Amino acid sequence: MQTLIFPGFSASNKTWVDEVASNLDVEGIIRPFYWMHWTDESQKFDPHEKAELIVKHLRGEKPNIIAKSMGTLVASLVYQLVPDLIEKLIFCGIPLNSLDEREIDVIKSCIEANKERFVGFQNVNDPLGAFEKVKDFGNIKMTDRDDHNYPFYEEFQSFLK
Repeated sequence: MQTLIFPGFSASNKTWVDEVASNLDVEGIIRPFYWMHWTDESQKFDPHEKAELIVKHLRGEKPNIIAKSMGTLVASLVYQLVPDLIEKLIFCGIPLNSLDEREIDVIKSCIEANKERFVGFQNVNDPLGAFEKVKDFGNIKMTDRDDHNYPFYEEFQSFLK
């Protein structure tokens, strides 16, 4: 079993990825992702390309996925490609203000299809999408923060066990 950690778009998410990875105690490999455009501005960030590349590297293994912000779209696209492989999904901070309607629909359908295997966290006043806007997507828990940070490692750990 592996646990994949997909960050948001911004390089500032590297800290979150590293903190999640170091605070998890789960069986198998913990695989944090670092987007290429963080260190090489010539690299384009295409969520579809990322999803396809990730699926190729899964080689049939069934992962858990923890995703934040734009990583929630990547995770949803991975799910669309290999729905039978995904074990559990944790979404943090769905960035509604950065997504178009089609991308929002992809995330909603992923959540809907994984009711028993999904939990989400959305800060009450997340600047990229407040809880009020996502509360009807599925099993999304409101968290009492006004930022786009999601340091809920114990909750992640508990859900993955």
